[in-house]
Amino acid sequence: MAANVESMFYVRETPWHGLGTKVQEAPDSKEALRLAGLDWKVLQESIRTAQGEAVPGYKANVRDVDRKVLGVVTDRYKIIQNEEAFAFVDSLLGEGVRFETAGSLQEGKSVWLLAHLPHEYIISGERISPYLVFSNTHDGSGAVKAAITPIRVVCNNTLNLALSTAKRSWSMIHTGDIKDKMQEAKSTLFMASKYMDELGKDFESLRKITLSDERVMEYIEILLPVEDGATPQQMRNMKRLQEDMKRRYFDAPDLLDVGKNAYRFINAVSDFATHADPLRRTKNFKENLFVRTVDGNPLIDRAYQLVKAA
Repeated sequence: MAANVESMFYVRETPWHGLGTKVQEAPDSKEALRLAGLDWKVLQESIRTAQGEAVPGYKANVRDVDRKVLGVVTDRYKIIQNEEAFAFVDSLLGEGVRFETAGSLQEGKSVWLLAHLPHEYIISGERISPYLVFSNTHDGSGAVKAAITPIRVVCNNTLNLALSTAKRSWSMIHTGDIKDKMQEAKSTLFMASKYMDELGKDFESLRKITLSDERVMEYIEILLPVEDGATPQQMRNMKRLQEDMKRRYFDAPDLLDVGKNAYRFINAVSDFATHADPLRRTKNFKENLFVRTVDGNPLIDRAYQLVKAA
């Protein structure tokens, strides 16, 4: 991800790529905007041919500070400025919000922020911290997205399960009445307490689902299958990943007192999904992990479906 990070700040602990401006305390939204290098605006300008003829139906999104073209969009596209995004989070969370990190990717085409919600939760005797992740694009490639992401504090595992009983994410495209959509988001995203309450109920039910060691091994092979026709190297690679996930279930110090149950398995899969080294580390590996923080991680959701169906 380091190759794709343009600017950012982080609080206290150095993030995965070691870049950015370190601060000791999470700043307010105005200061966060400056520290993240996001105190610029996007202008929308007409597109013309080399002969000066206007191109109908399309506009260029241009960054005001350096005249960089961030993307070409239709003339129906509505800009959401960085300061509007931060103000949205301020109004959504009110007093007590703490911005943990924010920044710009791909030379300003994509921006994000991570805010610590003002309430802590003790679920099944463990401290779970809810965060709000907000991402936006200025190149026309994606929607505005926001999501609640619970973090198990003792190990930094993300537990953003796709529950059927409560919604954890919201998105909107850059067209139509943006103000109305943002207002809708405020009511929709103040689902944080409902989501965390439902998550707590689910954790309790997962703790009651006892898993034999044999069932755990079976689930791991389902999640990380060796495909028919795999080459010897592919088989070795997949076996290595399986062994990694097994260690995270059987040997993780923070899970030894949890019991052999579905809750322990979900945490082991989450630990693997968010912390394990991939077989091939691409330059945007960490960026992809961040995207899954917003959208949800299919591996964790698949594990959740397996244990709930038991």
